[in-house]
Amino acid sequence: MPLWLFIFLGTLAVISALGVIIQQNPVHCLLALALTLLDIGVLFIGLGAVTVGFLQIIIYVGAIMVLFLFVIWLLNLQVEPVANGGLALKFFGSIGAAALAAELSVFFFRPSPPATVAGVTAGYGSIQRLAQLLFSDYLIAFEVTSILLLAAVVGAIGLARRVAPAEAAPATYHEERATGSRSAAR
Repeated sequence: MPLWLFIFLGTLAVISALGVIIQQNPVHCLLALALTLLDIGVLFIGLGAVTVGFLQIIIYVGAIMVLFLFVIWLLNLQVEPVANGGLALKFFGSIGAAALAAELSVFFFRPSPPATVAGVTAGYGSIQRLAQLLFSDYLIAFEVTSILLLAAVVGAIGLARRVAPAEAAPATYHEERATGSRSAAR
């Protein structure tokens, strides 16, 4: 991958990641997150990890983002007004940003260790080896994840279900008699 393309894709990933946390509309945040994940998948493919790149795009952008989008639409989330104040939140956010900037500067300006070449076994990173690991050693974790996603969808549908006013509070026997006698008197 040419350096200019890597820098362009990296910059696009950072800008779209900032769009996830800056935007106020939840659907716009989700679309920015989908762009970020798609961009990361393209970076993986460009760096030679084709399997990981396609899995990133298919699973995260294709499935998880659609699930999040349906949950947001089912919950009918609205843009919330930003509360004034929040001095403590701004303080801790500034401390977190300073810690991340310090970590980034340590990462970039430390002396690099001598490069060593590690040997890679045949078939490492192949789809066949990934499938063998996923459906043998990690089968229970894979199935638990699918059940967890199913429970999240069912929970979102349960939360989004609107209760009709007649179903909300069933009338008691005395209330029915009072309204019934009134309607009979009319």
